[in-house]
Amino acid sequence: MPKPVFRASRPIRGVVSVSLSAALLAACSASLTASKQPALDDHLRKSADAIGTSISDADLAVWNIDVAPDGRGLPAGSGDVAMGGKIFAAKCAACHGAKGEGLIGDQLVGGRGTLASANPKRTVGSYWPYATTLFDYIRRAMPYNAPQSLSADEVYAVSAWILNQNGIVPDDARLDAHSLASIHMPNRDGFVADPRPGRL
Repeated sequence: MPKPVFRASRPIRGVVSVSLSAALLAACSASLTASKQPALDDHLRKSADAIGTSISDADLAVWNIDVAPDGRGLPAGSGDVAMGGKIFAAKCAACHGAKGEGLIGDQLVGGRGTLASANPKRTVGSYWPYATTLFDYIRRAMPYNAPQSLSADEVYAVSAWILNQNGIVPDDARLDAHSLASIHMPNRDGFVADPRPGRL
């Protein structure tokens, strides 16, 4: 029986040299990166700081217009029912109807006592829990074709007119930050309270 022949395996020179070169390159790169890391960090920090410009308080104020349910954020100014009726007729009635009855826009007036019925009408007077939300929404989003074009006085006035049409404020009402926030809406207690801290 012939004896088996054993051959010693020889390393493939190309693979060994490539692996060795890669290892040496990685070690050198890590060493160079470590030595230059503080300078690189500083460069990146300066580059990031150079992007854009810092926002000023005046720039931020244009966007910071939200009004909380308790009235925080309401601006100075005031408006009465009579003034609000004129503004509504000129800038709101085309969508919401002359009396707030709704056209292509939502119905704003009426609906009191319908929420538990088969045909509920969710209007400012029947559904909305806070009068301050009315001000916030009008100022932020209305008129539909020119949002944020009304002055604070005009928004107070339109709010007063809508609330008057819903029987919530009298004909001679003039609203400002204090009087608007103090209004108790008919459906104030119709919502489940939010128990999270900082919520109203």
